[in-house]
Amino acid sequence: MRALVVDHSEAGPVRFADVDEPVPSSDEALVEIRHIGLNFGELNYVQQWPAGAVHGHDAAGVVVRAASDGSGPPEGTRVALGMSSHAWAERVAVSPASLGTVPEGVDLADGAALGIAGVTALRVLRKRSLLARDVLVTGASGGVGHFAVQLAALAGARVTALVGSPDRAAGLRELGACKVLTDLSETEYRFDLVLDTVGGPLVAQAWSSLAEGGTIHLVGYSSGQESTFPAGTLFGFGDPRSIATYGDMTPTSGELTDLLDLMAAGRLSAPVGLRGDWRDVDDAVQALFARKVHGKVVLDVV
Repeated sequence: MRALVVDHSEAGPVRFADVDEPVPSSDEALVEIRHIGLNFGELNYVQQWPAGAVHGHDAAGVVVRAASDGSGPPEGTRVALGMSSHAWAERVAVSPASLGTVPEGVDLADGAALGIAGVTALRVLRKRSLLARDVLVTGASGGVGHFAVQLAALAGARVTALVGSPDRAAGLRELGACKVLTDLSETEYRFDLVLDTVGGPLVAQAWSSLAEGGTIHLVGYSSGQESTFPAGTLFGFGDPRSIATYGDMTPTSGELTDLLDLMAAGRLSAPVGLRGDWRDVDDAVQALFARKVHGKVVLDVV
């Protein structure tokens, strides 16, 4: 079967290859993949995975063989895969713990957009009550950012979306952002929670805008830059402020189910900024790296 595998050469980060068919264990379902969802991190930092390995974590498809131990969804079920290893192939053996059932009325391709981005946003925003809180989402035009803006607004937060340029602000107010900024100095708000996907100097700026008792959750570092705090800025009076890292790789089935239910109810939309054919993956990767995509990249497996 065909799959996208890790390529460490200059032609990378992925290439097509013929690979062996997966052999599911008794507690794994065999899923025929119809769509894959690309993420900046897994492509930009591809050296973290071995060359030749089937790459990717997010996808959606149909169960063609249920787990033989009776666990998980039955044959014919439409499913979304989230944070599941080796997902970018024509067929994948996957644990039900990484599957969410896609309800009727939800586009299967939208299910492929969830995965890492949707689950990350949901898990971070569940760390505290958001009702009437001020929340800042940096890199709000990306996949995690689009989901975070919507979910924070659904939870009753006053959401400020920060983007890198005016052309990346489109649609964020409609998703629930009260304010959309291109520079953090444009506001005097103090934020109870910051979900940061950018890293670099922006972390120190966000720290200066953090309310007493507030937390910055670092979920990405797309800027690739270092974060430096001027002397004295990490000292303060009042309720302690904090910086939290994120790297939760626990099973995603529960969060995927919650997110898909919100989609089915019309309360959450998938931020698919580029939809195409997986044979054009090189063009899609370049568009992602060039920051030309607002939201997620979803490719159809044909």
